[in-house]
Formats: sequence, structure tokens, C-alpha cells
Amino acid sequence: MDGIRVKSLSKSTSTSHHSAIYPHPFQHTHVSPGYTISTPISCCGIGLHSGQYIHLKLLPAPAGTGILFRRTDLNNAPILARYDHVIDTTLSTVIACPNNPQIKIATIEHLMSALAGNQIDNIIIECDGPELPVLDGSAAKFDQLLQTAGRQTLLSIASTIKILEPVRVEYKDAFAELRPSVYKGLSLSLSIDFPASIIGQQQFSMQLTPQNFKKELANCRTFAFKDEIDSLHKMGLAKGGSLDNAIVVENNSILNPSGLRRRDEFVRHKMLDAIGDLSLVNSRIQGHFIGHKSGHTLNNMLLRKLMAKTECWRYISRKTKSFDSITMIPNLQKQEA
Repeated sequence: MDGIRVKSLSKSTSTSHHSAIYPHPFQHTHVSPGYTISTPISCCGIGLHSGQYIHLKLLPAPAGTGILFRRTDLNNAPILARYDHVIDTTLSTVIACPNNPQIKIATIEHLMSALAGNQIDNIIIECDGPELPVLDGSAAKFDQLLQTAGRQTLLSIASTIKILEPVRVEYKDAFAELRPSVYKGLSLSLSIDFPASIIGQQQFSMQLTPQNFKKELANCRTFAFKDEIDSLHKMGLAKGGSLDNAIVVENNSILNPSGLRRRDEFVRHKMLDAIGDLSLVNSRIQGHFIGHKSGHTLNNMLLRKLMAKTECWRYISRKTKSFDSITMIPNLQKQEA
């Protein structure tokens, strides 16, 4: 990362008096508040496929904003991070303006994963190119940005979807599924199976919390096979890829001189990707995700099927004696109890 820059929270970038308050009235209740970042922060780096030098800025946002991207090189064109704004999942997760698909941002999954891992529900993300910087190929430096910027509590209830019935999508022997869970958050179980013995069969399970995300997933890098990279180069893609931002596998060897960060780094990175993709439902999820050989395409198919089957989920919130008036929460949409 070519330096992290932090700016003080000014009046022009601070959240409204309805959104930011301390102490928070939810702190002794079972309601989950929404969060944004405390201060603007920026970084820059190379785009994985374009090879362009990209400037990225993260800005605090009031409740109700969601995860909002802006292309500063295209007159600040806004793109809301949502599952139904995904237009491509071939090489990464790509979102676009619904009314103008030429305005798009690619490779958003690692930052989205870091935001979900840190429970950031509202933020404005500015970048001046067609994709986000890949940084080191993991979410660790995005997590570092968020930790440095700090987290600010909003006077709003975080939108949460509770899974009521299993929803599953399949392609050949791969699948992705969301099931009901007693855990009051998102838990995940993922398995992969690659012919290369250096990867082979790997499994990993985890409950998503900020602590678990940082400890178990954040530094796990994306990976690719050398012959696939050669093909991408011939197509004019992966221009920014290197051993500094991806694990590269050739035959049964790791080409990176430093080797792996974890023995099962491959499956952990796939889980990191899944968390970023699932966050595009624009709500936190209370349920259990199970995936086998799943990737961006299946993950997005799962969200589309989930949202279409409204009997399989519901929005949840809990009223409390200390804060039971919806008029006190101007950004709260009506939700089913």
C-alpha cells in the first residue's frame, strides 16, 4: 500500500445528529446498531486486471446510505453495492449503474468482505478507475484502513435478514446454500477440491465476527494457476497481477518465494470472497452459509434466489423499553418483527 492518509472528520463529512451519538441507546439491548467509519481515509494501488494506478477514498456516511461507490473519474457516478447490480462474476465481482452498465467497478469483493467483517453498514467509497486496487491480494490492508479510520456507531438499527428456510443453488458438483441458524449472525462452512495436490481438498468453518475476520481470514490472498495467468495476459487481462498480490500455482508448486501464509490459505480466501459477495444483499445475515467449490457466480445466484423466495427469509428487529419509537430512528425502514 502506497501510504494511508487519514483526515480529521469535518462538518462536511460528519454524520447527522440523528446518526452519531454517544453513549449509544442500544448498548444495553439486543438490537444491533449500524456503523460507519469515524474519519475519511485513502490509499492507492494497482488494479489487478487493468494495471492502472487507482486512488481509493473511504468516507463516513449517515444511516440509510448503505455501501455506495462513486467513480470520481466519471463525474462521481454513484453505484450502490447490491446483488442485483452485479453484471459480471467471471474474474471478480463487478457492479454497475442499473441505468448505465458502462459505469462499473470491478474487484470489489475484498473490500466488501472487510466492510462486512468490521460490520460497516454505511460508507461512501470513491475511486478513479474501473476497479479497486488489489493491494496485496487479500483483505488485510483494507482491514487496516478500516481499523485506522475507526468505527462510529449510528443511531439506527442495522438491517438484518433472518434465514427461515434453506435456499440452495447448484452447478455440476458445486453448490452454495443458506440455512437457518441459532447463531445470531452469519456462520460459514466452505470446502474446495482442486486437482493440484498443493491445494487438494480443504475445509474451513467460522462464525463471522470482527475478531474472527481479522484473525482467521483477512490476510488470505487470492490465487491463480500459472497457465491461467498466461491466458489472461494474452487476452490483455491481469495486467497488474504479480507475486506481490496473488498466490501463483504451477504444477504442484507455489511460485511465491515467501510461500503460503497459512496451510489452508486457499479455502480461507474463498470464504473471504463469499463474505464479500453475500454482503451485497445489503443487510447483515442471520443464518448459516454452506458452500462447496462455490465462487462469485454461485454466490450471486444464491442471493438472487434468496431474495426471490420471500417465504425463506424476513427482516428482523427487536423493540426495547428504552427505545421503542420508530420516530426516534429516522433512517429505520419498517421491518417485520
